[in-house]
Amino acid sequence: MKLLLDESLPRRLKKELIGHEVVTVPEKGWAGKTNGELLTLASESFDIFITADQNLEYQQELSRFSIGVIILAAPTNRFPDLRPLVPKILEILEKTEPGKPQRVSI
Repeated sequence: MKLLLDESLPRRLKKELIGHEVVTVPEKGWAGKTNGELLTLASESFDIFITADQNLEYQQELSRFSIGVIILAAPTNRFPDLRPLVPKILEILEKTEPGKPQRVSI
């Protein structure tokens, strides 16, 4: 699967998502884009958008976009806090559907 990591997430997280093509928002040159614009761009070439933005599903009508969204919930956005979520992320990737955000927490 092609995964896009939000700019608020540590780059090191991409190495943990083994078996998937993972790109960060800054690597695509999309840093600073609004959520709506970012999701529109991401929908064209990615399967899943991974973010820690807890308000994304309330700020955007996610059913408008043809991309799955995984929202990470951890004490901080730092790698040591997010790394324990990796097994759950990998487990739900195949189950994540466009317009139906999945939340992952410890």
